[in-house]
Amino acid sequence: MLQAELPGARAEVESLASLQHAETPLKRFVALYAESRLALVAAGVLVLIVAAAIAAPWLAPQNPYDLQQLDVLDARLPPGEKSAAGMTFWLGSDAQGRDMLSAILYGLRISIGVGAIATVAAVAIGLSLGLVAAYAGGRTESLVMRVVDLQLSFPSILIALVLLAVVGQGVDKIIVALITVQWAYYARTVRSSALVERNKEYVEAARCLRLSSARILFRHIMPNCLPPLIVVATVQVAHAIALEATLSFLGLGLPITQPSLGLLIANGFSYMLSGKYWISFYPGVALLVTIMAINLVADQLRDVLNPRLAR
Repeated sequence: MLQAELPGARAEVESLASLQHAETPLKRFVALYAESRLALVAAGVLVLIVAAAIAAPWLAPQNPYDLQQLDVLDARLPPGEKSAAGMTFWLGSDAQGRDMLSAILYGLRISIGVGAIATVAAVAIGLSLGLVAAYAGGRTESLVMRVVDLQLSFPSILIALVLLAVVGQGVDKIIVALITVQWAYYARTVRSSALVERNKEYVEAARCLRLSSARILFRHIMPNCLPPLIVVATVQVAHAIALEATLSFLGLGLPITQPSLGLLIANGFSYMLSGKYWISFYPGVALLVTIMAINLVADQLRDVLNPRLAR
């Protein structure tokens, strides 16, 4: 009887071994991420928001940046009203006669684009400086980290306000301001991870093989520093979008001819008590949903990339 059970047990073990062998890191990552239904919903919502922002020129019934398409007679129309040209304003219109649905789609396009570009550039700067500081040590590390400590001692919004007050408004100006206030977070995160990796055996083996410092840094140490960096970068995208919206709300972000979500909220703020809630309400909902979706995705990424923090 025991001999009859052995072939079945052996076949089961072999099948399990083959499944484990067929499992790739990507499949394992997807399986771990999919354990949270809330994170899956957030990822789906985020994909839809990004897709809508990219396809704004084709989805929006109006180009809110084209002044020739705006009519002052269509100003502050409630949701569902038709314009003088017969177009339906499903989310109403603002004081300039912009279709709020179109303005939100284009505003998402700017807010997400500015946040993503600034984050990628800040990651590149912070990653390079953090790796160099951890690997070189000594005066180089002290100099880089003192600059990081000095910058992080000031509120991000204060630094951005000062920069924009000096250089003026514009998409490129606000991207530079966001890069300036973000790179220090990545430099500190990468340095902490690189200090741990620097003393491990594989780095010592690479030094014994007389590999170049650049190859050791970017080929061996950097890949092991990416998981915490990805989590921080995802959170900072939401922070960059919120900071850009705050600056635009204060009138120091983007120009009025290119309204982002923050500027759309500011445009309707003075009408909130007069019953024309839709001018600020719908852009605020779009901004809130976007930031919440990014934060939920980042929270699940943290648990997946660092199992010790899993709840």
